[in-house]
Amino acid sequence: MTEIIFDHEDFDFETLEEELKVDEQCQRLLQQFYFWLQQRHLAQEQASDLAYSADYYLRDYVLDFLQRNALRPQSGQVRYFAGNWYITRTLEPEAAVLNRHLQAITELYRFMHELKLISADDFAQIERESSEWEFYQQRIAAFLSLAGEGYESWERDCPLETEHRSCCNERT
Repeated sequence: MTEIIFDHEDFDFETLEEELKVDEQCQRLLQQFYFWLQQRHLAQEQASDLAYSADYYLRDYVLDFLQRNALRPQSGQVRYFAGNWYITRTLEPEAAVLNRHLQAITELYRFMHELKLISADDFAQIERESSEWEFYQQRIAAFLSLAGEGYESWERDCPLETEHRSCCNERT
């Protein structure tokens, strides 16, 4: 299969029509990612699982929810996905499933970095955010044990800043 060349501008959108074209570009990127995973000697089933998880993150979260260019990751983007978005949009959030998503996200951005679509600094940030397993497991456990009006407090620990749609802040 011939490698498709991607440009950052191909993932910019403002209108619904442009968003649909970007969605097609994301599908092409994910297909290339799937083949890349297989070239790294992953079994088809493993590559398929990771590509599916990357698709969920890229198209449902980054493109549809955040309305962002998939090739321009922002600090906190993965942290908010794992620490809030996945948890609140999943009927029964599980740490094992989230860990698979985070592995897929890391590999997707590693692929993008190898294609020189993201910088080494962006990739390092993604790796840091993807590796906060204990924090995300604690977030799932706390969410599943919420009672009454505890949601607001839980959500404040990993909020999405709506004005700029930037992701949750680093904990100090």
